[in-house]
Amino acid sequence: MNRRVVVTGVGLVCACGIGTDQTWANLLAGLSGIGPITHFDPSAFDCRIAGEVHHFDPYQWVEKKELKKMGRFIQLAIAAADFAMRMSELEVTPEIADDSGVYISSGIGGFDVIEREHTKLLQGGPGKISPFFIPAAIVNLASGFISIRYGARGPNSATATACSASAHAVGDAFKIIQRGDATVMIAGGAEAAITPMGVGGFAAMRALSVRNDEPTRASRPFEAQRDGFVVGEGAGVLILESMDYALKRGAPILAELVGYGMAGDAYHITQPAEQGDGAYRVMLRTLKDAGVGPEVVDYINAHGTSTPLGDSIETLAIKRVFGERARNVAVSSTKSMTGHLLGGAGGLEAGVSVLALRDQILPPTINYETPDPECDLDYVPNVARKAEVNYALSNSFGFGGTNASLLFKRWEAR
Repeated sequence: MNRRVVVTGVGLVCACGIGTDQTWANLLAGLSGIGPITHFDPSAFDCRIAGEVHHFDPYQWVEKKELKKMGRFIQLAIAAADFAMRMSELEVTPEIADDSGVYISSGIGGFDVIEREHTKLLQGGPGKISPFFIPAAIVNLASGFISIRYGARGPNSATATACSASAHAVGDAFKIIQRGDATVMIAGGAEAAITPMGVGGFAAMRALSVRNDEPTRASRPFEAQRDGFVVGEGAGVLILESMDYALKRGAPILAELVGYGMAGDAYHITQPAEQGDGAYRVMLRTLKDAGVGPEVVDYINAHGTSTPLGDSIETLAIKRVFGERARNVAVSSTKSMTGHLLGGAGGLEAGVSVLALRDQILPPTINYETPDPECDLDYVPNVARKAEVNYALSNSFGFGGTNASLLFKRWEAR
């Protein structure tokens, strides 16, 4: 059917803010949310910084008796979904319930729950394990809880494709609506992996920044002195609707989602393919899906994690796609402020791309001080920029060589 799909709500929760308005304002102000880890004692760890969501009160969204059934990633997803639903002014009525679905992904899921319940097992035996352990931890229960919350009885799914997970969720939800299998989708992702095993595991891979003495300056995508990414937590959720339904109900349309691509590297379990082959192909597929050429893209919200290899490879892939025009395309990485939300990154950054289109302003890449000769594009350094933006591309790349890109178009009332 190839129905047109629009975005009517964006919900963001991350180290830069609890709620879309606060997060967006802080991103545009170039404020970093990264600081010392407080979720556990990190003194024995090489990396002791992260992008934590401070002052998050789950009781604003979840009753006390329900909280024990949810890992932190689920709580964050519910909050983001609530912000998105409020912005969209959407109500899942009985008439639309069967055509309303949920697609919320996570790369890791309830790491906090797994670690807590494993400790109980070791200290007290199997009888101490919570009966809610499994549903509190598994990836698809964010979608499950949100579908129950709103009575959405349509498609209900989740992916666990590492750092591409929530970009895949948004893209798959787009295709579900486009082909007529749903009218409304609540889509995005969440992650809460700032735990001893989460931080310790990434640190063991030498993937994390160890700039512990200056946390707000630690994440520096595309900059010459970058030394690794910073783990972040949070959630990003979009409300997607068929354009006809959104117009019919008078919804506040923010942008149109016009393209989605997927591609695999088939190269290495953690490193990107040489010459940025996977990233190159996924961006081309996204443009092809939208039926447009590279010349229309004005802004790229990059994967840009602040790792030495990843950022240079993404830059190379962008240059392969856009050719001589690459230096005229604005590219920024909001991970410089939020940290890397892993499986939640794509949802958060899709939301940021939508807001950039809505407000015609580009969020910056902060901590950009010393240029890297291999990263020689316009990274919107340090300060947000007003710009005419008609198409915005959002990139997400994950371990295992899984890649996703989303293309959003500026909405102009007909």
